[in-house]
Amino acid sequence: MSTLTEALVSFFLVAGAVFALLGSWGLARLPDFYTRLHGPSKASTLGVGGMLVASMLYFAAHGAPSLHELLITLFLFISTPVSAHM
Repeated sequence: MSTLTEALVSFFLVAGAVFALLGSWGLARLPDFYTRLHGPSKASTLGVGGMLVASMLYFAAHGAPSLHELLITLFLFISTPVSAHM
């Protein structure tokens, strides 16, 4: 794996972890039910999306590209706003 690929994977993992942490913090700190539902749904979607992008890059660099992560990301980006709206 090249240094650039390692840096990109690290960046997306850290960015995903930061967004997941912000979503958790929002769940604990926001005042009522609807804001507690809204904040973490947006931040956690970006967090998991970043981690899945890092996974796609990692496996593509090792010669085993897979569409599973892409399909999971698409499902997540489609289903999370719908579930947060309900």
